[in-house]
Amino acid sequence: MDTFLGLDYATWWFLVVGATFTGYAILDGFDLGAGAIHLFFNKEQSRRIVLNAIGPVWDGNEVWLVIGGGALFAGFPKVYAAVFSAFYIPFMLFLTALIFRAISIEFRSKEPMLWWRKWWDISYCVSSSLVALSLGLVLGNILIGIPIDKAGNFTGSAWSFLNVYSIMVSITTLALFMMHGAIYLVMKTEDRLYAKLTVIVKNATIFFVISALLLSFYTLLYVPHLSHRIKENPWLFFVPVTMVFSIANIARRISQRRYKRAFLHSCLVISLLLIIVAVELYPNLVLSSNDEAYNLTVQNASSSNKSLGIMLTVAAIGVPLVAIYTTFVFWTFKGKVKLDEMSY
Repeated sequence: MDTFLGLDYATWWFLVVGATFTGYAILDGFDLGAGAIHLFFNKEQSRRIVLNAIGPVWDGNEVWLVIGGGALFAGFPKVYAAVFSAFYIPFMLFLTALIFRAISIEFRSKEPMLWWRKWWDISYCVSSSLVALSLGLVLGNILIGIPIDKAGNFTGSAWSFLNVYSIMVSITTLALFMMHGAIYLVMKTEDRLYAKLTVIVKNATIFFVISALLLSFYTLLYVPHLSHRIKENPWLFFVPVTMVFSIANIARRISQRRYKRAFLHSCLVISLLLIIVAVELYPNLVLSSNDEAYNLTVQNASSSNKSLGIMLTVAAIGVPLVAIYTTFVFWTFKGKVKLDEMSY
């Protein structure tokens, strides 16, 4: 089997897929969170400002979703097939909400009527929340396992994705994105809107901390396989410990009104949560609730080594270019939001 720096190509592709989805969660996460709290702003000017805070970056952030989905399909086609078969309803909900979020942002400013703008405000808030919730539903089910057979075919019902654990993960995902988005918005605003956001960001942080604690307790009690790897390798204990300290630092930085540092810690929390998921799942990609022998792993679900080698070369060139472009956009539109005739 071909290797690079001691790791086989399938493992490297596992890391690429994980990195791209992490990038998407961090970048589009604050967009979705900003949308989820949109109706908390009552004034027209406030809603326009918060829309324009994400206006220059929201569509570029979705590029990471395209990269992640393409990487999953190219590198692990069996996983792609099994996951999309199992979560047809959540993914259709996700795609529909993603479309409505985009048109809500673009259509809102096309007409001056109050009813028109209120309708698209509601659509923007609901669709952003549904995107976050559907992502959480999928992640929750991936963590506990789905019914697949020896051939990797989904054998469950269309609604089997609805269970206590996936719903808890879904709510926690929404809470995390709401906190992440509120911190981003408070960095981009000033005056009365800034003052309002300082209250919203505290409440969103409390919502996330409570959700995360409940999910953690439930996981430890009822989903023990999600802590086996860390228990067996004590040196990995630093990952959840660092995450806990990062969450505490978010609250501390918010109380100090040092929102840039709070945002960095929020990004770190998202990264560490997904690192914990990767650590506990690897080498599995999809757990079978029917039989452990049917699990889809990085070895039995990957494309050929030649395909992976070629794609890794392309990814080594393309992903850094997208990262540079993303950095350039954020640097160009840094600072507080100012409305003008070209604004949403």
